[in-house]
Amino acid sequence: MKYVKVEWDTELHGFRTDARDYLAALPELQEELSPGARAFVGEAGHYDYSSERCVKDLELADISLPTTTAGGAGTASIDFRPNQWKHTAGLRIEYTGVTHFSIDYEASIDWMEAITVLLDETLPHEDGVVHEVELTDATITVRCADLKATWGEAP
Repeated sequence: MKYVKVEWDTELHGFRTDARDYLAALPELQEELSPGARAFVGEAGHYDYSSERCVKDLELADISLPTTTAGGAGTASIDFRPNQWKHTAGLRIEYTGVTHFSIDYEASIDWMEAITVLLDETLPHEDGVVHEVELTDATITVRCADLKATWGEAP
């Protein structure tokens, strides 16, 4: 991620996360984001750790890999379950016009019951946007035309 910081702290035995640089750059970046991405990152509570609408601590539930259309771009989705101590609803992110979808996975944390979101970052890209989700054991990167985030029932 370019602005958001996620680092393992050996003394803390946990992750340190910091979205302040991203939040400072966001007013300028939002003008270049596609409508769905702009709505998602601009939602009140997205980076407020005490908010039910904060992505931090959501649990990875399901990934639907991109399906390709004749034009080469496809659709994909990621479902997140609510964290039982923080969220009342899950989150589904649907990506349209997907030109890149990758998961960099390294099973290194064996004391967690679920793979959880640490933080995410959405930036403008020539394809539309690039959305990066940093998880406890993986990083998901999606380049797409736009995304739609919907809070609702747990998947």
